[in-house]
Amino acid sequence: MQAEERQKRIEDYLSKVEFASLDELAQQVTASVSTVRRDLTVLEVNGTLRRTHGGARLINPKSDEYTFSRRDSQELGEKDAIGRACAELIKPNQTVIIDAGSTCYHVARYLEQKAPQIITNSLPVANLFSSASKVEVVVSGGVIYPRLGVLVGPLAVEAFSKIHADVAIMSSGGITLDGITNSHGLLIEIQRAMIRGARKVIFCLDHTKFGRHSVSPLCGLDCIDAIVTDSQAPADLVAALRNHGIDVILAPARITASAA
Repeated sequence: MQAEERQKRIEDYLSKVEFASLDELAQQVTASVSTVRRDLTVLEVNGTLRRTHGGARLINPKSDEYTFSRRDSQELGEKDAIGRACAELIKPNQTVIIDAGSTCYHVARYLEQKAPQIITNSLPVANLFSSASKVEVVVSGGVIYPRLGVLVGPLAVEAFSKIHADVAIMSSGGITLDGITNSHGLLIEIQRAMIRGARKVIFCLDHTKFGRHSVSPLCGLDCIDAIVTDSQAPADLVAALRNHGIDVILAPARITASAA
């Protein structure tokens, strides 16, 4: 493959996932890491991307699909119901890993009274508890991606690889009977470290994630202890997941004053 074609493929891939590790990019273009480094240097000089520790990110993404504020405005009622229901599963004073997904942020909103120790790579979650006296928050290291509100990269992976928690509250881009998938490799490496470091793993997924395949595989169903979703989740897939031994909890929709 010629250099121009590799660089075009790298740019196209980053336009989908926004940022990626060197290993991930090398797999995408079937080239060595050293070759990809040279391609990234060219693309950086051209103003297409910015090199980071262990990878690269697109400077001007064409889509805001991954922006935290954008994601947090979608299925807002369902996410709030899921957050409330998931928080009820957390016992007082537990150590809780909270993923950077927007639904996980809604779980965090209901945790303060349980005085947990929270470990996260989510800047919105960390900011939520910045003045909370009952909650101890540990924030991972890593590279800040402001649009995503998340810390990523090798330092974040290393931080979660050394942590032991009671519960991990996770998000993803999709779930099928084949397992869990998510948007790109840098998030997945961190999420796998989170899963390994927790005694219990709970995925918080609104109904739009059911039956959906995202870009890359994250984990199999055997890694999941429980799923909290909303009442619109497809009944057939919910039943199949329960048959697999997963505790699937349907969060009840909140009744507003106007609907009462």
